[in-house]
Amino acid sequence: MTLGTLDRTPPPFFRQGPTALTRLVFFSALAVFLMVADTRFRVVEPLRAGLAMALMPLQVAAAVPLEIWHGGGDYLRGLRQAQADESAARAALAAQSVKATSAAQLAGENARLRALLELRPALAVRSQAAEVMYEAADPFSRKVFIDRGQAQGVALGAPVINEAGVLGQVTHVYALTAEVTLLSDKDAAIPVLNTRTQQRSAAFGVPSGGGPSMELRFMSGNADVQAGDELQTSGLDGIYPPGLPVARVVSVERRAEAGFARILLTPAAPSAGVRHVLVLEPTAVQLPPRPEPVPEVLVKPPRKGSARP
Repeated sequence: MTLGTLDRTPPPFFRQGPTALTRLVFFSALAVFLMVADTRFRVVEPLRAGLAMALMPLQVAAAVPLEIWHGGGDYLRGLRQAQADESAARAALAAQSVKATSAAQLAGENARLRALLELRPALAVRSQAAEVMYEAADPFSRKVFIDRGQAQGVALGAPVINEAGVLGQVTHVYALTAEVTLLSDKDAAIPVLNTRTQQRSAAFGVPSGGGPSMELRFMSGNADVQAGDELQTSGLDGIYPPGLPVARVVSVERRAEAGFARILLTPAAPSAGVRHVLVLEPTAVQLPPRPEPVPEVLVKPPRKGSARP
């Protein structure tokens, strides 16, 4: 055998390639380069989009059993909830129908009794919608301004309400705006009626520090007032129509050394966040005028010794 035909390459076991450290540095640099290139030049984004498009059917197919499982459970739960809601709605409808029938009967009975007693019909309260523009700048008062004034027929002393109850009363009327003093103002007062005991009293506003903002004054220490009593307008002041929610009793403090109880209230209609209100016409506008007092005729007694006719 000639020397030129011999294979002088080392066997694979003895071959010397790049060291492990060299390969680590090379592939680390390549990874950093690819990340920078993808971040700056979006090099891998088309490949990523194509791969996501190709794998989308597989993802959808793999998620089908899980969606069927969850969808079936949601369907059964929704079906049971719908059946429960239907039962509750039917019960509420039945209760409302009973109340509607009773209200119709009471309305008819009230009309017949009024006709029998020759009472005049209940006053129709006229109202107009208004929007709260801003609060008064005085930090020691609770007043707001509305976008209705004398040009729109707003009267001084007109009650202002919303869907929850009485908010306050118009205290100043301008051409296009009006100032409303809220029930929680320290100068506000409103006559009320306890719906449980039918006892009349007066509620006043108090400075609030985050607690109750009204109180019931001049009530004796043994007055029948309990926490939770609902107070409504009595309708005897000629301003507020009767039956409007005013406040609810939150606490009653009876002290032996004081003759009056301290009764704190919370308004039925919170003034925070109120945007739209109704301005009512004072009920005194629709009442007949009061008769003028008849002057008394003074008759002088006869003098002594004078002859009587």
